[in-house]
Amino acid sequence: MSKLPALRMRIDSIDDQLLALLNARASVVEKVYAEKLGQAAKGGKVEAFVPGREAEIQRRLVKANKGPFPKDAIPAVFREVISGCRSLEIVPGIAYFGLPGSNTHQAALNVFGAQGQFLPQAGIPGVFEEVEQGRADYGVVPRENSTEGAILHTLDLFSASDLKVCAEVNLAIRPSLLSRGGKLAKVRRVLSHPQALGQSRQWLAKHLPQASVEAAASTTAAAQAAAADRSGAIAAIASPIAAGIYGLQTVAKGIQDSNDNTTRFFVIGRTLAKPTGADKTSVMLSIRDRVGALASVLKPFEKHKVNLTSIESRPSRRKAWDYYFFIDFHGHQDEPKVARLLKDLAAQVAQLKVLGSYPAA
Repeated sequence: MSKLPALRMRIDSIDDQLLALLNARASVVEKVYAEKLGQAAKGGKVEAFVPGREAEIQRRLVKANKGPFPKDAIPAVFREVISGCRSLEIVPGIAYFGLPGSNTHQAALNVFGAQGQFLPQAGIPGVFEEVEQGRADYGVVPRENSTEGAILHTLDLFSASDLKVCAEVNLAIRPSLLSRGGKLAKVRRVLSHPQALGQSRQWLAKHLPQASVEAAASTTAAAQAAAADRSGAIAAIASPIAAGIYGLQTVAKGIQDSNDNTTRFFVIGRTLAKPTGADKTSVMLSIRDRVGALASVLKPFEKHKVNLTSIESRPSRRKAWDYYFFIDFHGHQDEPKVARLLKDLAAQVAQLKVLGSYPAA
C-alpha cells in the first residue's frame, strides 16, 4: 500500500504549522511597528526598510540551518517573509532604472521582495529624483558590471546628490531566450540590447546560426516586441522574469557565454544603514593638485588596515583635468578604525563625501 497519502497529509500538517507561525511573526511585527510609531511621536522616524537587520536575520538562519532544506534557498524564502511582514508597517515605494522585467527590476525584487510599490524610471537620473523629491522611499541603480566595469552615470549623479547608499545587491546575469511559441526551430529574429547580444554571441552562433540578430533599445523593449509576434519567429534575450510579465515562453535558459557576468546594484535612500559587522563604505573625494596626491590618499588604508576593494576616477566637470575618485572599502563609518581612516583622508584631500555604509552583499 502506498505511503504517499499519509506523507502528503504530514506535509499539509506542517504547512498549516508554518502558516500559523507566519501569522504569529506578523503579529509581533505589528507590535514592533506600534513601538516605532511611539518613538516617532517623540521625534523619531519610522523606517520601513532596515537592511542591516534583514541581512542579519538571513545570515543567522543560513548559518543555523542543518538541512536538508538547501541553504541557498533560505535568503529567498525569508526575503518574502520579511517583505510580507514589512507591508504590515508600510509598503515602500521603490524607484528603479528600466522597465518591468529588466535586470534592475530583478535586483529590486531581490532586495525588497514582492510586497513593494515598484516605480520604473526611464533613466538613472529619474531614480535619484524620485527619491530626492520623496515620491519614492528608495531607489535601485546599477553600480558596476563584472565584465563592463563601472556604471559611470550612476557615479556622476552622486556628486550632486545628498542621497545615501543604504544597501547593495549582486545579481548574476543569466539571460533567457524568450518567444511567444517557445520553440527554437521557429525563431528567425533575435532582439536585445547590444550588450546582451554581445554576451550571448557564441550561444547564438551555435544554436541559431541562420537567425538575424538585431539591436533593441533594451532587453525589455525586445521582450515587448517578441510578445507582439504571435508566430514565435521573434525571440528576445531578456531576464527570466520578463517571461511572466510579457506572456512569453522560455526557449532556452542561461544563454550567456560567460558564467562570471555579475552586476552590482546600489539601493539609495535618505538615511544611513546601521553597522552589522559585515559592511562596506563608499566615499567620493577630490584630491589637491600636487605631486603624490593620490599616493597619499592610499596610505591611510594601509595604516589603519582597511581593505580597499575598488577605486575609480571621474572628471569633476569643474575644470579641465580635475577628477573625483570613488572608493569602496570594507567596514562601517561608525567603526573606530574606519572613523580614524576617514579623519586622515579628510586631512589629505580637498573634499571628502561619505556616500554610505551598508551591509556587504
